Amino acid sequence: MNNRLLIALPLAAVLAFPAFAQTSSPSSQDQSQPAATQQSQPADAGTAKPPLQAPAREGFWGRMNPFARKKYVQRQTEPIRDRVNELDELTSANGRAIKDTDTRAQAGIKLASDKANEADQHAIDAGNKATQAQQTAQQATTRIQTVENVVGNIDQYKASNQTEIRFKPGQTVLSKNAKDALDEMATTVKGQRGYIIEVQGFSSGKGQAAIATSQKMAESVVRYLVLNHEIPVYRIYLVGMGNAPAPSATEETAKTKRTTGGRVEISLLKNDLEQLASSGSTTSDQQPK
Repeated sequence: MNNRLLIALPLAAVLAFPAFAQTSSPSSQDQSQPAATQQSQPADAGTAKPPLQAPAREGFWGRMNPFARKKYVQRQTEPIRDRVNELDELTSANGRAIKDTDTRAQAGIKLASDKANEADQHAIDAGNKATQAQQTAQQATTRIQTVENVVGNIDQYKASNQTEIRFKPGQTVLSKNAKDALDEMATTVKGQRGYIIEVQGFSSGKGQAAIATSQKMAESVVRYLVLNHEIPVYRIYLVGMGNAPAPSATEETAKTKRTTGGRVEISLLKNDLEQLASSGSTTSDQQPK
């Protein structure tokens, strides 16, 4: 029995000593550390907290205490947890800052791209307008040249069509063939401008009687054109020539025509006014709408 007590007492002392070492306050050892050493260690540049200190030696076992308790472990790891949480916060803040910077950069790039596209579109529009202005100027120049030519030739009429109507001696009424010939000529001048119709009557006989007869034949032609084809009277020039030869007839032809009875020569004369009208309509069609 005495032997068992001798063995149990030293063993109990050995087991109780580490527990006593754990319950001892670490403040005494922290106070034993020189204050100058703590102040000489600089704080981290990125945080307001001082750098982590090496864990203090505690109790009999020091840093390698095989009998460490939960509170001891928490006390040793608490500074590390604080620094890890602080690092997470810094990482999250840096991530948000990077994301915000990237968003603003993308917005700036998009705005610059939109401005560049808008400038390109303005340049294209300006180029199109310049091309249209150049085309308009060229058309105006062509138009002016055409007008100048027309004005210069406004009084110069050229014969484009001639028709001759034959009458029997003493007759002043139009035949069916004569009306057909007049219909064909009148069809070509409908809707046109810059023309006149010259009607000259010729009659066999002599003196004033021949002139009166030729005048009546010419008037029958003019009356048919005005009433049946609505040709303005101011576009028709009428003259009774009597038995005078046509100005364009040769001497042999003139003798033949003097002996064949009455006739009326209708000449369609045109100037360049119709050409001006046609060129103006073409120019207006070519202008951009």
